[in-house]
Amino acid sequence: MNDLPAASVLSLMSGTSLDGVDSVLARFELQDGALVWEVLDRVGSPYPDDLRARLEAALRPETSDVLLLTQLHTEVGHAYAQLAEAVALRHSIDLIALSGQTVYHIPRVDESRGWRTVSTLQLGEASITAERCRLPVLSDFRQGDMAAGGQAAPMVSFGDLKLFSAPGRAQAVHNLGGISNLTYLPSDSETGEVFAFDTGPSTCLINEAMMRYYRRPFDEDGRTAAAGRVVLELLAQFLDDYYYDLPPPKTTGREHFSLAELERRADLDAVSPADLIATLTALTAESVTRAYRRYVLPLGLDEIFVAGGGALNPTLMRMLRERLPVPVMTFEERGWHSRDREALSFGVMAYYAYHGLANTLPSATGATHPAVAGKLSLPWRG
Repeated sequence: MNDLPAASVLSLMSGTSLDGVDSVLARFELQDGALVWEVLDRVGSPYPDDLRARLEAALRPETSDVLLLTQLHTEVGHAYAQLAEAVALRHSIDLIALSGQTVYHIPRVDESRGWRTVSTLQLGEASITAERCRLPVLSDFRQGDMAAGGQAAPMVSFGDLKLFSAPGRAQAVHNLGGISNLTYLPSDSETGEVFAFDTGPSTCLINEAMMRYYRRPFDEDGRTAAAGRVVLELLAQFLDDYYYDLPPPKTTGREHFSLAELERRADLDAVSPADLIATLTALTAESVTRAYRRYVLPLGLDEIFVAGGGALNPTLMRMLRERLPVPVMTFEERGWHSRDREALSFGVMAYYAYHGLANTLPSATGATHPAVAGKLSLPWRG
């Protein structure tokens, strides 16, 4: 199918940083096989402190339970619906995409951790949004890819391909959210292979340490890291993690990268809080760099575009630019908005799935074939 009618798609995204819900309203149209798109509106809504704290508890098996998960599923659903309803009052919307709040992701079997079945769980009941907005909602995208044998991440690579690929330029679209992931877009996406994977932690460890030692949710402008010193011995201990040596496709999450996991290998209190923040920031930069040097740079790379909250951290961006031999630009420097990237990608997935078209990339997730991922919730129109 080379053409699809234009549609205004509202995408609601909440990532591993647990900072709240981002929404992007975009107009999509498929013309001669190419996606034409335009952002019409964007707005974000932070999670209330109590909701965020309980989501943090839900991430950890030792503090989670079925009562908490059941209630959060509805509460997060209402948070999505409230934001969607506010946007729908200002704009005409044809379709809503809802990514869901991931609370646990098991991409591979690991009996030592009790991981017996490849599985994933996202909270946020889509029916609530469909009911309040009287609009169709596509949600729960990861399950379709996982059913096809994939790891259900990174899912945004399909959207990256449709939104950002440029003939004649080998590019990487990189997200520095809670978890760091990249999508490689070869100079000729028709003959080259698009692939994507999670490189490891991005801001999740930094944010957790900032909350523990400073009672602040993140390192604003990278000031704490800039004031600290990178402790090389500690950095080496942090980098001694089997995940970094796994070949792509691969995915990870906060169930693997947390301060509790790091404390199994190192004494975090042996350094000052500022030095710990600096070292964790260097961990992100170094693990990202190693991933590029091992898997991406040998294929040819012209430039990297960085999105996500970490793109707004000057200290982290400086560390990346010092380590990587190609231009590293933020979405803002390219004329885009860094917080749009993931939400836009899920919007593209919803647009394709609503028309019955495949919307995943097996080369990114490891699935045996493309899937039409997403579950459709239809509203009552009485």
